[in-house]
Parts: sequence; C-alpha cells; structure tokens
Amino acid sequence: MNRLDLFNQYRSLLFAIAYRMLGSVSDAEDIVQEAWIRWQNTESVVQAPKAFLSSTVTRLCIDHLRSVRVKREQYIGTWLPEPLIAESPDIKDDAELAESLSFAFLMLLECLSPTERAIFLLREVFDYDYDEIAKTVGKSTPNCRQIVRRARRHLILRRPTMLFQSHFVNAANHDKDILVEKFLDCWNQGDLQALIALMAEDITFWSDGGGKVVAAQKPLHGCIKVARFLVAIRCSRLTPTLVSQVIAVNHQLGVINMVDEKPHSTFSFEFAGDRIRSIFAVVNPEKLKAIKLLF
Repeated sequence: MNRLDLFNQYRSLLFAIAYRMLGSVSDAEDIVQEAWIRWQNTESVVQAPKAFLSSTVTRLCIDHLRSVRVKREQYIGTWLPEPLIAESPDIKDDAELAESLSFAFLMLLECLSPTERAIFLLREVFDYDYDEIAKTVGKSTPNCRQIVRRARRHLILRRPTMLFQSHFVNAANHDKDILVEKFLDCWNQGDLQALIALMAEDITFWSDGGGKVVAAQKPLHGCIKVARFLVAIRCSRLTPTLVSQVIAVNHQLGVINMVDEKPHSTFSFEFAGDRIRSIFAVVNPEKLKAIKLLF
C-alpha cells in the first residue's frame, strides 16, 4: 500500500482528533493537510502509520491551541465551535460519537490546557493506551493517568450531568430528537408557553456572532427570558425572515436557519432529562462558510 492510500485509511480518524481538539472544521482540515505533508516528506519507513499520524496531528493541534489562546480570550462575545453539518447521517446508531461531538462537551473542554485536552480526548474518546499517549505528548505514563483522572473530576464538577466514562453513552437519543422537532414546531408558531414547557427552568442560550453580526454577547439565562428572545426573533419585523429545518449538527439533531436560501445560523442543544438545558446558536458567518457547500 502506498503512502497516499495509507494516509487516506486514517484520514477520518485524524480529522476526528483535530476537530475535537480545535472545535474548527477549517483549522482541523489544515492540520490534517499539514500532517499529510509531513507524512509525505518522511524519509524513513514508518512501522506504525496510525500511531505516527495521530501523534503528528495531536502535536500540531497542541501547538495551534497555544497560538490561538490569546485570540480566543479576546474574542467578541461567546466563542462556540464551528458546526459540523450533515444532511442525512445515521445519527441514532452511534451515540458515543454524537456525545463526544456535542457543543456542550466541546465547550467544556475549553477549560483544559491544550495538553490536558489532548490526553483526555485520546484516552476517553479514542481509547488510546496510556503508553502511546505518553509518547505522543512527552509525559510519563503515570502522569498521563493522573491528568485524565484530574480532568475527569474537574469536568464533572463543572457539568455534573455530562457523562465522563470510557465511552460516552447516550441512551435517550430518540426522545431528544422528538424534543428538537417539537422545539422547531413551537418556535415556528411563536408559541411562547409551549417553548417554555420544553425548556429547563435554568436553560442558557449561547450565541456566537464573533463581532461580525448582531448577536447576544452574553449568555441568556432562564426559560422565560430565552423563550421570549426566541419568539422575538421569529416575530419581529426588524429581524430577517428565517426558514428553519431540522438537520444534523455535530452528529445530533439540531436546527439550521436560512435567509434567502443562505445559512444564517445553526442551533444545537443540550438536554437535562426531558427538557432543553442549553441552546448553542452559531451566527458568525465565518463559521458557516462550509455549510454553503451543502445547499
């Protein structure tokens, strides 16, 4: 098998690691391309291509996160990941993948350092053994074990309802899909009380406009405030007319809003039992560019 075929065999894995590390489709693609260049220019025979490529991508992502940390701290408003969009994926049969791609999970990872994030993801999501992780990040195996334990505890304290196990299990996908569809129906109708009934009392609405378009720069809290805001978006003459549909956002059902047949925003959701706990709205046009290829 030639080098291109070997690389393509692991391309989807490399992108999966890079996207979870960076939260950006375009940056993840750039990292994978850089890994290909390094793989192509390697003169010696690589005995373990998967380990070599995943290590290369992980190290590139760690370096990239360190370089953009200041930019994210200076970001206007809330920073959210760039949405991954699919038109009709089979999202019900891969709950583990969906949970590790959720906006709630990716945002939670932001509290970890780049190296901690890499170690946690490689172990908890991709099931790499500790010895391999240690070689990748340049730390001892016991240190990597300690970092994973510490990161898990830290994340649980910040979000107790999130599952942090060796695999991310989400047994209630069907119920959540119904909730998303009900949300869109109620929102389309401008039904304030019905929207409130779908939301957890302490719901938070996060909006990422990046300073490029009008968006709430601070999170909105509380079911009444969030529901009123959403109804105002739908009913106000001062806002554009949105054409909305359910679509897969980050391997879970979400909503895409179109204006004049162009992507305006995406909504993705986090749930608490049978209620919506968080709504993540990406409005920044720079993060919606890739969606245009699908419509």
